[in-house]
Amino acid sequence: MKQQVAVIGLGRFGTAVARELVKAGHEVLGIDHNLDVVQELSADLSHVVQADAIDQDTLQRLGIEDFDTVIVGITEVLETSILATLIAKRLGVPRVIAKARNELHGEILERVGADRVVYPERDTGMRLAHAWSSMDITDSLDVVEGYIISRVMVPEGLVGRRLDEALRADEGVSLLLLVRGAHVIVYPSGDEVLATEDVLVLAGQTEALERFFSGIRPARART
Repeated sequence: MKQQVAVIGLGRFGTAVARELVKAGHEVLGIDHNLDVVQELSADLSHVVQADAIDQDTLQRLGIEDFDTVIVGITEVLETSILATLIAKRLGVPRVIAKARNELHGEILERVGADRVVYPERDTGMRLAHAWSSMDITDSLDVVEGYIISRVMVPEGLVGRRLDEALRADEGVSLLLLVRGAHVIVYPSGDEVLATEDVLVLAGQTEALERFFSGIRPARART
């Protein structure tokens, strides 16, 4: 489902996230204080503006509160990172994802309201984009350019179906593992019937996985 996402801070991390989300079909607003960066990305993103990320009035004029998600990709200036996160939550953004420099920075971000904190050592921009772009995908790994492995909570639309029905060979998606509780099945048989709490480990080209998930109803919320 198409979402509206604002990315604050268009360094290497923020730019990677923004570009990948555009490729996945989402509407992306990029925000950075550097005019050169803004001009460079003007052809790549849905919208990109030069703005002060910690000016609440400016962010309100940009309609930040109407976005589904705000991603704060700033770590160079901790005060800016923290204040941008705080302002986004104060304005009512339902989901704020913030990049942290270290554990202490991450703890502060969580305390001011970040819904998710990511760390450069553990999350690259493209991995976050893949994980975020489908609510079913709990983690992704870029193996080589354009090819990923994803761990997936079984979507509601596949529960009760046989694997050979749910995953057709012509879709370009391969199932590597089926995880059922503590039991891991390597290259499972096509007659396995998918259950609600199953976890799938899938591999394929990014575009193939996006197509696959776009045609499935989202999974039920899990507590």
